[in-house]
Amino acid sequence: MDSTKLILTQPVLPPSPLKNLTEINGISEERKIQIAKDFESILLHKLLDEMKNTIGDWGFEEDEPSRQVQGIFWLCLARDIANNGGFGLWKDIYQLLTDSDQTNTTVESLDSNI
Repeated sequence: MDSTKLILTQPVLPPSPLKNLTEINGISEERKIQIAKDFESILLHKLLDEMKNTIGDWGFEEDEPSRQVQGIFWLCLARDIANNGGFGLWKDIYQLLTDSDQTNTTVESLDSNI
């Protein structure tokens, strides 16, 4: 990769506030729990993917179908771990979703130039 393409040549835009956070009000409690667990499973999948890279040669074939099957295995493993408790991060995410139902959050910019 050419490192000159990584240099910023234009100003960086400030982060935009979450506009659709109020749409969470109409979602059932079970769906909010599943959303939180799904997010944790994605995080666990990325973690397992990086952990897998630290393991030496497993003796598996390195062709494309083999890599796809291994990818599905790691994805299903992460989903199963998240659905059976995971790290418990889903509880914090769920709490954030339920708290957003009860409060009106406003986002203030930390940059005084905006």
